[in-house]
Amino acid sequence: MPQFEALNAQVVGVSADAPGTLGAFAKENNIKKQLLVADFPRREMLQKYDAMVTDEKSPVYRYAKRAYFVLDKQGTVKFIKVMDSGLNLLSADEVLQAVKAAS
Repeated sequence: MPQFEALNAQVVGVSADAPGTLGAFAKENNIKKQLLVADFPRREMLQKYDAMVTDEKSPVYRYAKRAYFVLDKQGTVKFIKVMDSGLNLLSADEVLQAVKAAS
């Protein structure tokens, strides 16, 4: 991801899965980038940023939504985009614009 590195940005994956599951996923998919577990199993981070399905009638109740966060060097959240569907993705250009705006 040279376009992010050129902006001195670090890309980190965050998952709501259990640590063992995340580790197996990274190994199986040969992922070398840093992956973090988001407060498993409480999911407080997901709730705080409305990044979790909270409709008790939904078949994916308490599942994590796909979300993008950009933090500045002090750790302040500068950009949040939570997707309505896990199938929806932001383009790299959209995320790069958010990184530039946070700089």
